Amino acid sequence: MKRLIILFFATTAFYISADAQQYTLGKCLEIGLENNYAIRITRNKEQIAHNNATVANAGYLPTLDLSAGYDASLSGNNAKMRSTGEVVETRNSLDQVARAGIDLNWTVFDGFNITTNYKQLKELERMGETNTRIELEDFIANLAAEYYNFIQQRRRLTNYYNAVQLSKERLRIVEERYNIGNFSRLDYQQAKVDFNADSAQYMKQQEIVITSRIALNEMMAIDQVYTPIETQESDIIINAELDFVELWNGMLENNASLLLADHNIMLTKYDYKKVLSRNYPYVKLNAGYDYSFNRYGSNSYIQRGEWGGNAGVTLGFNIFDGNRRRQIKNSKIEIQNIELMRQQLELSLKADIGNLWQAYQNNLQLLNLERVNVITARENHEIAKERYMLGDLSGIEMREAQQSLLDAEERLISVEYNAKICEISLLQISGTITTILEQ
Repeated sequence: MKRLIILFFATTAFYISADAQQYTLGKCLEIGLENNYAIRITRNKEQIAHNNATVANAGYLPTLDLSAGYDASLSGNNAKMRSTGEVVETRNSLDQVARAGIDLNWTVFDGFNITTNYKQLKELERMGETNTRIELEDFIANLAAEYYNFIQQRRRLTNYYNAVQLSKERLRIVEERYNIGNFSRLDYQQAKVDFNADSAQYMKQQEIVITSRIALNEMMAIDQVYTPIETQESDIIINAELDFVELWNGMLENNASLLLADHNIMLTKYDYKKVLSRNYPYVKLNAGYDYSFNRYGSNSYIQRGEWGGNAGVTLGFNIFDGNRRRQIKNSKIEIQNIELMRQQLELSLKADIGNLWQAYQNNLQLLNLERVNVITARENHEIAKERYMLGDLSGIEMREAQQSLLDAEERLISVEYNAKICEISLLQISGTITTILEQ
């Protein structure tokens, strides 16, 4: 009974998602690129960088301030006249002042600092676009890898299910022959152990499949992460036509990490120019118009209004600040460091693409070998099964043939997946990962 319960659970779980919605890789990417939270956050950051890249934020435009105020004072005083000696007393004198004004300030020239600021903001805008591209490429590569991992784990689940069915049939045969005395109890017990082991392995694989499915739903930002899904593809198709020269040139010209390093170099150079801008004079303009109204509690005038404009120009030059020479030296060193880091990154990418290409070629060769091995293992298993049915093969030998077939299929699945991961990685490092969207 326990054996039947295990088999029923395994069979039911195998078909439980038969009505699940089918997804292609393109459909998964379409949903994920629209909904994934990390991508949406990165795009918002890109928009912020775009909003910041304005002439106003750089300092090109003047500032215009409008101000208004009101003051009141209550006072008293005793004043003694010089001519007569008479003391004049004033009590609770309320003086009031109301004023309003508009002021314009404009830095016309500050040693090219404003111009450099604007170029730096535009560079940050381009960097935001590159960061978004990196996020998109990482997402495409990661989702594609998980998509094919899901296919891999589903195929593994199918193989384990078939292993359970074979073990079930073997157990049935052994049990019948054991009951009529053709097989020993040891044969029956061993067949039972093998069946239970295959069932346990199948149940563990179910958990792995569900974990991969949840990971796919999470990457697509599907709120119900347990939603059953199925891949439209059941096999992993490898593109064996990649060209190393094209990949190499694409990496040097289009790799997003190298482009980001180029942005960092430009930003560091702009920082250096901003330090140098302090060697130049600055010119500032200012203008304003003010109006004030005074009401006196004790004065020869009861009230008075004043208005008028003003304008001015300031020319200045920073002769010495004690830090400029040090900052210039450090800025030059920073430029050297950023350029060295860029060269280090390029060398690392060259090593990565070389290793990936070698792994890709090796897996393609292994793929052909493992396909032949699977065909051979299936033939051996069929021969062993026939001999076992005739009683010419022991249970242990039958189990070995069955395990050999399972191992061959497992190696084939692993090699196919590894080759696909190498293909995806090569496309990403060459800056052409978005071609997956066209498939």
